[in-house]
Amino acid sequence: MMRLVKYLARAGVASRRRSEMIIREGRVAINGITTTIPQALVNDLDTVAVDGQNVEGPEHKYYLLLNKPSGYISTAYDTHGRPTVTDLIGDVEARLYPVGRLDADTRGALLLTNDGELAFRLTHPRYQVKKTYLAVLNGDPDHYLLNKLEKGLVIDGDKTAPARVSKIKGLTSSNSALVKITITEGRKRQVKKMFAAIGFPVKELSRLSFAGLTVDDLSEGSYRHLNKKEIAELHRKVGL
Repeated sequence: MMRLVKYLARAGVASRRRSEMIIREGRVAINGITTTIPQALVNDLDTVAVDGQNVEGPEHKYYLLLNKPSGYISTAYDTHGRPTVTDLIGDVEARLYPVGRLDADTRGALLLTNDGELAFRLTHPRYQVKKTYLAVLNGDPDHYLLNKLEKGLVIDGDKTAPARVSKIKGLTSSNSALVKITITEGRKRQVKKMFAAIGFPVKELSRLSFAGLTVDDLSEGSYRHLNKKEIAELHRKVGL
């Protein structure tokens, strides 16, 4: 069940505020009966009409978490014919879009959905959605250099937001270091550029979590549908 005003907004009739006005003006009918109550409930079996014209209900929303393997492009379609992350999805007919991007050689947590508003907000720096990565570095940076990342440093003319950075002890040597980093932005190749800026390029990169969602229970290349609680939490994080 869904409130009528939300139904009209999601179906693309008008904004929620404008949809409420349309309803109160007596221009909406449910199963042939005019209503002026924005909070009236409707479901998929009801026929909703505005000014005598039936409204096609909002499409079903899908929310999937993929453990992206290396070698796949984070897009719905690639003009060069390279494999994309949507090639890994087998049970959804709707067109899904990745929320943000992971480079072809980056593995890990990637959300796919057809909920455009949620996707937009999850990738907008205003909402400070956390993304945690595990990076294998070429060399072993000291605490002073890692502290630069935590405070933020200038990349491509703009300073990055503060990050959380920590070494994984026991897996660090003079030739390489394993470092966990959490950021709240989503600039293109941001993590790689941050480590390159302090002189320690990334050799391997994987995303451990996105907006609190982890792929601990997913093998590479597999995915799962989010449950209602997880979907509600994502909406809460970005004020929807």
